[in-house]
Amino acid sequence: MDVRRLMLLVEILDRGSISGAAEALSYTPSAVSQQVRRLEREVGQPLLARLPRGVSPTDAGLVLYRHACRIRDQLHAAQADLDAVAGLRQGHLRVGTFPTVGSSLLPLAVRAFKEQHPGVRLTVHSARFDTLVQRLRAGADDVTLLWDYEWDRFVDDELEVTHLLDDPTMLVVANDHRLARRRRVRFSELEGQEWVVRESDHPVVEVLNRSARRAGFTPRIAFRANDYQEAQSMVGVGLGVALAPQLAVTNRVPGVRVLPLAHEVPSRRILAVTRSQAISSPGEASMLDTLRGVATSLR
Repeated sequence: MDVRRLMLLVEILDRGSISGAAEALSYTPSAVSQQVRRLEREVGQPLLARLPRGVSPTDAGLVLYRHACRIRDQLHAAQADLDAVAGLRQGHLRVGTFPTVGSSLLPLAVRAFKEQHPGVRLTVHSARFDTLVQRLRAGADDVTLLWDYEWDRFVDDELEVTHLLDDPTMLVVANDHRLARRRRVRFSELEGQEWVVRESDHPVVEVLNRSARRAGFTPRIAFRANDYQEAQSMVGVGLGVALAPQLAVTNRVPGVRVLPLAHEVPSRRILAVTRSQAISSPGEASMLDTLRGVATSLR
């Protein structure tokens, strides 16, 4: 199968029509149709069903489209590696991150990196976990920051993982809470508390449920927050107590205290991840060194 025709199939189905793909690629619709017919002869099956307005994939077309999308990502990753060899990305480093690290550890690393390499263009992209992994695999980012917990370790044969630090889980209480002056709190002491939590599928909710189960109680949920700032605010007015990774509460709202918990509460790992087969540019290697240094200072 001709790779260029596979990429043409992706363009057609992404845009929903042959004419849309032709316009985007500066081809004529007849030229695009001719290439589709050649691809259909190569695979021995029809790939597109013509509709009154546009096209839709046949079963074979949908299967081939999914494979072609993965091939496209691999081609982008290959081009990113070739650009690194040729020096075309020498002055540009792209970093992926997520909000709680993007507002705590990463700014320290960015400042240190820019002081060391003022001529290197640095761009940062913040996204959800799956998007960060996808961007890294496709070569859209050079280094990305991720996290994991002990029950769901991040493993990927295509990616190189560097463990930067352990980010402990902390207890957030109001200033006037009965535990606010304690140096450390055992989780069993939190039975009967109302809890401010993130959305139900958030990993810190899993930390809460596992820790409460181990301590022998079921947590009572008072409020589900969209982010840690909102959670802190609700804690500060006495709606409940909350759990948060330490890096997530670096920037605190008024009226709350952050307390260490006993060691039975799981911590998350903060990871720096690169592509295993990528050729490291000097900027990428320097950023990894900078991240390690900042992580060491935060331990």
